[in-house]
Amino acid sequence: MKINISDNGYHQNFAPLSLTKPVGQLRMGLFTNQERYEMFIPEAEIGFETEDYLSAKYKRVDTDVIANANVIPNEDFVAALCNLENDQALFLDGMELAKKGTGDNKIAFTGEEPVIITERWHVFQMNERVLAHDFNCYTANKKSQELSESNTLIGESTQLFIEEGAVVEGSILNTTTGPIYIGRNAVVMEGSLIRGGLALCDHAQLKMGAKIYGATTIGPYCKIGGEVSNVIFEAYSNKGHDGFLGNSVIGKWCNLGADTNTSNLKNNYSSVRTYSYELNKEIQTDIQFMGLVMGDFSKSGINTMFNTATVVGVSCTIFGSGFPNKHIACFSWVNGAETSDFILEKAFEAANNMMQRRKLKLSSEEQDILAHLSKTKP
Repeated sequence: MKINISDNGYHQNFAPLSLTKPVGQLRMGLFTNQERYEMFIPEAEIGFETEDYLSAKYKRVDTDVIANANVIPNEDFVAALCNLENDQALFLDGMELAKKGTGDNKIAFTGEEPVIITERWHVFQMNERVLAHDFNCYTANKKSQELSESNTLIGESTQLFIEEGAVVEGSILNTTTGPIYIGRNAVVMEGSLIRGGLALCDHAQLKMGAKIYGATTIGPYCKIGGEVSNVIFEAYSNKGHDGFLGNSVIGKWCNLGADTNTSNLKNNYSSVRTYSYELNKEIQTDIQFMGLVMGDFSKSGINTMFNTATVVGVSCTIFGSGFPNKHIACFSWVNGAETSDFILEKAFEAANNMMQRRKLKLSSEEQDILAHLSKTKP
């Protein structure tokens, strides 16, 4: 089966995360939506309907079956998608979830309602439900590694799954608040304190003494330390040292310097204002807890302080004293109160220097995406 995952007009709602990838590539729970469809339909070929400047890397496949990227698929949704007939569209509460052909024949979705995300903060807000569902689906009928006796488990062992090659020693794991998934070749170093739900994906690491509160997703090859609460790290990003990060989403290939801290709650406990890429201005939300959203390839220096609901674009470098602005445009070099442009060639060099440590480098498609963002500077 072939499926195109469509941004459905919500591309800017998930910026800066979606500036370098389609919405269907955002990570929640254990997976991206592409990986989730491939789990449910192993023979599926997945493509994307996204922005033109992303389409060279994230190509469309030849099919008239379209799935809405806002939908986090569950078993009932996937079954309904697979059973669509020609020119049918699947709807729930006025939103089109999927269609085949023209979609002129509208039918109501019935079954367990999937999680639907329409704003970037939904990624961390709804991660608890998505993580628990992914855990149950993926680990069903699979056998976990045994937990080493050097650890302490609080809660049911059925809510802990350790993949082959993972190493967990000298830590406390609490599954009473949600499941804990430890991916292939992942490492939990001594003294780590984990309250589920947690997805520690393949090859990711928790550094010594890390304190993790759910629902948190640590994507493949990330290295995380310090105190983390309800955070998504997409892949290949590092927060290796002390410092607090809460109610946040960090893109790919990011690095938070030692003692980087993020506020996630205003001093007067009111709901937060945050930058909207769609409206190109700060907007009022009804959300009380919101930390940092950081686009791919961005970094902070040691002792950086981020205010509540700060939004950092793609390929930014932030260091110096004081709080930076709550919105930092793509390709910004921020030194305290001073901001200048991060030159594209220097950004390529910095990205490749980080990637070469993992034996990777920027592809030509990725360079074109970054070049586009360097010109437009959203």
